[in-house]
Amino acid sequence: MTATDPARPLKEFRPKNEFFVGIDSDGSAFNTMGIKQRECFCPWLIAFFGLQPVAQAARECKEFADLFSKTRGANRHKTTRRIIAELLPNHPETAAKGFEVPQYPHYFAWVDDPKSLLSNEGLKKAIDETADPQAKQQLALALAWSERVDWAVSEIVAGLPPFPYVRESLRKMQLSADVIVVSGTPDEALRREWAEHDIAKYTAVIVGQETGTKTDIVGYATRGKYEKNHVLMIGDAPGDMRAARANDALFYPINPGDEVESWKRFGSEAFDKFIKGEYAGPYEEKLIAEFNAYLPESPPWEH
Repeated sequence: MTATDPARPLKEFRPKNEFFVGIDSDGSAFNTMGIKQRECFCPWLIAFFGLQPVAQAARECKEFADLFSKTRGANRHKTTRRIIAELLPNHPETAAKGFEVPQYPHYFAWVDDPKSLLSNEGLKKAIDETADPQAKQQLALALAWSERVDWAVSEIVAGLPPFPYVRESLRKMQLSADVIVVSGTPDEALRREWAEHDIAKYTAVIVGQETGTKTDIVGYATRGKYEKNHVLMIGDAPGDMRAARANDALFYPINPGDEVESWKRFGSEAFDKFIKGEYAGPYEEKLIAEFNAYLPESPPWEH
């Protein structure tokens, strides 16, 4: 472990309580998913990747991939690959216009490589390491797009408060659990949002994509430090649930479109069950079945 290891605060983290709660940020604690995807990600996706002739179809694919399907909340590069390589070529508008969606095989190969760190820093590293001019060009395009998105988020996304009942839940949690923010958002934006609304004080650590995947983050923070069924992940996306399961943790879903009621139930019922050892089993299974019903596999235009 070196001084520059971004995971160091988590690896060195020592529990103060016998319970742990990890909380995703975008779409879970904050109502930021819609504005980020529609106003920051999508316009620049269309501009940078040459999708102007099918802009409306690209918007529909973007909303489905990032807000209303099983890939909700996934890393930006993974859903971009899904949109350009899979969803948009099969959209009725694309076929009707006879538009050939531009493809970026070198960028997609980087996205698909399990060794890639899917962040701006990861892209810079990949650009430095490749000698292929076409690969450099495609990776540089992806980096320019990603940096432009970060700029747009910093300019546009502000003043959006946490969902109702989040603050009250955080106050309640910190009395008996170590609370850590586990997010795929870049660190700077993440810390700014939590500080802006004065809720960072309820957390022990706030970490984003620079530290690694959500699975990595939960593992660094909890492995060997808590008893079984004493670790809970709160999230609004299947990736949050996978991060929990990969670390043998419990999962509490924030249902997309029904976030307020989800947080109300968490504070009034679910957290108490977690602390009392009554969460694992039928109760969690019922919540997860309900959550899965909110996120279909295939887009509506395929039905």
